[in-house]
Amino acid sequence: MQRSPSTPKYINDICDLSRFFYRGYNTNLSPLPGIFIFHKRECDPKKCTALKLGRLKLARIVYRISSLPVGSLLLHPYCNTYVSSADKDVVVEKGLSAIDCSWNRIVTDLKVRRYAARKLPFLLAANPTHYAIPYKLSTLEAIAAALYIVGFKENSIEFLNKTKWGHTFMELNEAPLKDYLNARNSDEVAKIDALYRKEYE
Repeated sequence: MQRSPSTPKYINDICDLSRFFYRGYNTNLSPLPGIFIFHKRECDPKKCTALKLGRLKLARIVYRISSLPVGSLLLHPYCNTYVSSADKDVVVEKGLSAIDCSWNRIVTDLKVRRYAARKLPFLLAANPTHYAIPYKLSTLEAIAAALYIVGFKENSIEFLNKTKWGHTFMELNEAPLKDYLNARNSDEVAKIDALYRKEYE
């Protein structure tokens, strides 16, 4: 017989953020690592996928970059290293961080060295704003993709199921996601990324 889960309380002390993990309760899922999102308040709150994850208690929303856990895997499109299955231990121990902002504007105050910065490989967006455009993922899509690639496949699908178009994201990207998951490190992901980019062009 299943037990009713008790809702964990958010930890307010920033020093303890790296130890904070919101555990999704589902006997078929792996424990969900800590998900943190720095929100720059640049979007429509009603349409924001990051804020939706916060409301669903699947992610913690913070409003200062310094509130992201030091050492966490940070999704950053302008770094040189791709996210891969080799990063799973980092995600488990330190969490997964993302930034919800317009990447057309450089985040000048971000000290990337505080984090394990990683970029996502070639994937097509399924969100209505950038449908079928490569690399234009919503924050929810980006987090789901990263979870899938590092080895949290079921949790990734759980995130995508929170949107009407989540199944479309999987339909568009099922093949590359499986290939990235099977890659052992960033270099192998980079080679697969190049193949999909060439095929798309």
